[in-house]
Amino acid sequence: MQREFGARGLTVLAIDIEEAPEKVRAWTKQRDLATVVLLDRDGRVSGSYRVTGTPTAFLLGRDGKLVAKAVGTKPWLSRDGRALLEALLK
Repeated sequence: MQREFGARGLTVLAIDIEEAPEKVRAWTKQRDLATVVLLDRDGRVSGSYRVTGTPTAFLLGRDGKLVAKAVGTKPWLSRDGRALLEALLK
């Protein structure tokens, strides 16, 4: 998503929960991720946002307000997922 929509203003941030930085670095390198991965070393951030499963996605509008929260794997680059992203980027 970051590669496809980043130039239009989409920012994807991933937050890893309670794993060693070396493990996260190896995982992201192996998958050639184009997004920034932040570390929640003690789980405090995920607790604050009430993350109950992974992955959890928070979609924010350009104004920074929460638009939606999704738990579990979603087809973000499917036709419907792209339509949602297009609407958010307008």
